[in-house]
Amino acid sequence: MGRYSSKNTTSSYRRLDNRELQRKGFLRPGGWTSLRWSRNGEAVGSVGIRAEFDRVVLRYRHQRYGEDWKDEEYPVFLDRTRCNYGGERVWFVCPARGCSRRVAVVYGGSIFACRHCYQLAYDSQREAAYSRALSRAQAIRMKLGGSPNMAEDFPDKPKGMHWRTYDLLCREAEDAQNRSCPPWLIRQILLK
Repeated sequence: MGRYSSKNTTSSYRRLDNRELQRKGFLRPGGWTSLRWSRNGEAVGSVGIRAEFDRVVLRYRHQRYGEDWKDEEYPVFLDRTRCNYGGERVWFVCPARGCSRRVAVVYGGSIFACRHCYQLAYDSQREAAYSRALSRAQAIRMKLGGSPNMAEDFPDKPKGMHWRTYDLLCREAEDAQNRSCPPWLIRQILLK
């Protein structure tokens, strides 16, 4: 499996999400847009996207450590699948040589490719089990309109939510909160 921090994570790479581009209408033939990424208010990257029927053409510049800037312009092909209730879903076909996976998100390095090609893990895959449980409990609290602070009271049932759903979320949050206690803290409590 490798060391604890052996893989880079998706959050450290620039990403193109075709669901977001589709929602905003940029994947229609003839559509185009420019995306910019920034870190601490400073622009760190941009990409121009021009849509054609079966592909998008990406245009951007990148620089490897100590090397000169390099201009890139290449197509990322699109694949479409039918949805059960009508319409269609658009996918990127990973442009990395030998891959051709159908993916919703491509990540930018020297080329935009899928997370498998860059061997990227999700942040949650690097979290300890108790940390994932805490994240889940906090997510449920926020879904119910509350604060992620575990010291605050559990949020009331939102208007329009079924009691059965609310009760289910309460039990799930309580279970996640119980699992979120780190093992060293449990040992500390038991030793006293």
